[in-house]
Amino acid sequence: MNPAPIALSCGDPAGIGPEIAVKAWQALGGEVPFVWLGDPRHLPDGTLFEEIDSPADAVDVMPRAFPVLAHRFARPAQPGVPDMENAQGVIDVLKHAVALVQTGQASALTTAPISKQVLIDGAGFAYPGHTEFLAALAGVDHVVMMLAGPQLRVVPATIHIPLAEVPHALTPDVLRATIDITTRALQQFFGIPHPRIAVAGLNPHAGEGGKLGHEETTWIARLLNELPQEDRSIKGPLPADTMFHAAARATYDVAIAMYHDQALIPIKTLDFDRGVNVTLGLPFIRTSPDHGTAFDIAGQGIANPTSLIEALRLAHNMAQTR
Repeated sequence: MNPAPIALSCGDPAGIGPEIAVKAWQALGGEVPFVWLGDPRHLPDGTLFEEIDSPADAVDVMPRAFPVLAHRFARPAQPGVPDMENAQGVIDVLKHAVALVQTGQASALTTAPISKQVLIDGAGFAYPGHTEFLAALAGVDHVVMMLAGPQLRVVPATIHIPLAEVPHALTPDVLRATIDITTRALQQFFGIPHPRIAVAGLNPHAGEGGKLGHEETTWIARLLNELPQEDRSIKGPLPADTMFHAAARATYDVAIAMYHDQALIPIKTLDFDRGVNVTLGLPFIRTSPDHGTAFDIAGQGIANPTSLIEALRLAHNMAQTR
C-alpha cells in the first residue's frame, strides 16, 4: 500500500521556496506524491496549479497540475523582499501541515525554508527555528537533527550554540539521548535493524589520551561502553579527522558528531546540493532541504531544487519503510 502524499509547507513566500517547489514537481513527475500548502499568489508566474480539498487528491492531480492546499496570506509576495505581514501565514501553514501528518492525511512533512527573523519580527515567533516549533506542536522535549546524503548520515549532538558552550551543553544525558533516538530512527525509518554507530570525540585526536582534552577519558568512553549494544554496535570516541574518508564511512551507518561544524562540514563537502535535514524524535517524519531562504536569488529562476527533491524522496522512502 502506498503511503499518503507528503505535505510540503511553503516556507517564506519571498524566498526560493515556491520556485523550488514547482521545480521539484516538474522534476519528480508524480514519482513522489505531495501537496503544497501556501498561497497560490506566491507561485511563480505561469505555474499550472490546481487547488484541492484533501491531500489524497494530490495523487490524481500531480500528473497534470501542481497540487495546492490553499492558504490565503495577508499580502502577495515580492521575491527577495521579506514581508512581516505574511509571517503569521507561514506559521499557520506549518500548524496545518503538522495536523495533516498527525491525522494520517499526509505521510510526512517536508518544510521549505523559513526566515526566523521575519517570524520573530512579524508574528512574535517564540522559537529558535523550525525544529523547536515542530517539537512543541508535537509535544516532545528532545529531538535530533540528522543530515543525510548519498554518502553519509551524520548527527550533531549539539547544534546551534557557540563553540565555547559546547563542552558545557554536551552532557552524558544529551549524548545518550542522541544515540538512542538515532538508533530507533535508523531501525524504524531506514530499515537498518542493527545500526552501526560511530561516535566522534570532542577534542582533536579524541583527546590524545588526555593530552588534548579530558572529556573522552573522563566520561565519553565510559558512557559508550555502558550503552546497551544488543540491537546496535557503537564504537568511539574516534578522532573526527579520520572518520569521514571513504574507507571509514563504509564501516558505519551513521556518525554522531559533537558539535555543528564537525557534522556539517563533511556532508556539505561530500555533496553540497543533495544533503537533507531530517528531524529525528518527532512522532512523524519531517525532512527539509539543507539550505535557507536565499532571498538574494529569489524570483530569478536560478534556484537549485536538488536538496528539496532529495528531501521529498527521502520522506517518501521513510514513509514506505515505516
